[in-house]
Parts: sequence; C-alpha cells; structure tokens
Amino acid sequence: MKQVVLASSNAGKIKEFKAIFNTIDIEIIPQAEFNVPDCDEPYFTFIENSLHKARHCSQHTGLPTLADDSGICVNALLGAPGVFSARYAGTPRNCDNNNSKLVHELSKFTNKKAYYYCLLVLIRHTGDPQPIIAEGMMHGTIIDTPRGSNGFGYDPHMFLPEYNKTVAELEPEIKNKISHRAVAISELLRKLSHSYT
Repeated sequence: MKQVVLASSNAGKIKEFKAIFNTIDIEIIPQAEFNVPDCDEPYFTFIENSLHKARHCSQHTGLPTLADDSGICVNALLGAPGVFSARYAGTPRNCDNNNSKLVHELSKFTNKKAYYYCLLVLIRHTGDPQPIIAEGMMHGTIIDTPRGSNGFGYDPHMFLPEYNKTVAELEPEIKNKISHRAVAISELLRKLSHSYT
C-alpha cells in the first residue's frame, strides 16, 4: 500500500499525516484531490464517525482510505467537547470561539485535566470486513491564557506538564512524535504490518 486517501479537508491534519506517513514511504493524498465532498459526522462516538467518513471517501475514490475522528475530552465536562470539538461553539467552525467557550465552561471547575483523543480507521475498500482501528491519547491540562503559535485547534490552551509547554509551543518534530495522532498512527502501522502483509 503506497497511497492512501485521507478523508479530511482539515489543513492541519493533512500536514501532520503527510509528515508522519512520509517517514514510512506511504503517500497521503487529501480527498480534495479527488473532489470528494466533505462527509457529515452524525454520530456520538469517535469510532462511528471515523468509519462513516472512511466508507464515504472510499466510495468516491475506490482507493484505500484513512479517516480519523479526534477531539479534546475534558474530565470535568464529562468528556465534552469530545466529537463536537471542532464545532463546540457552533457553526461556522471557529477555533478562537471554541477555545473561549472551553475556558469559560471550565472556569467553574478546579479540575482542568483533559486529553486529546484520536481514533483512526483504515479500510482497503468500501466493504472491507476488517478495518484496522487504532487509537491514541495525549494528556494535559487546560490553561486560560493561550501560549504558542504552532499547531491548531485547542493547542494553545493544552498544557503538557512534562514539557512545561503548551502543544502550540512544541516544535512540530516533537509534536509529531508524541501527539494523540502520532500514538494512533504508530498503533495503526503496527497492526497494518500484521494484518495486510
């Protein structure tokens, strides 16, 4: 498998996936290159949304497809925003508004612990009976004041105590090794080597 279509139009995700997959000689092709329309995310779980997006993209391209659903889950908010992370403050999607809402909602709590979660699904074709599923997490704490200019989404507010930095302050090379997405991709590649070879 030398080429995989990524079922996403998110520029930040595309950049991260390309950087990570380039290291193992698999070309990630954004779905936009095949004029695949964006897919809705109607479900309340990461796994259902990922599988839905993967099948949608594969139907349009006829190629192996990788889809992810990811977000930030906050302990004090019972896992919210979760699957609604990208549209937490409503539509149209706006990262600044999402972050402002999250900081506001958390102002009532002392527990600011949170984690990024990523669920990946890789299918060889639309009817693949054995999708490869992998997950990854990155734990941190939400801070009120944003720091850093790297990354996207909630990264300026996601503080990692072990690095004494927010995710947005990390060098991209570091983030691409420790992020929830990197952990999920590592698991995916391990499973891929055992499942499809």
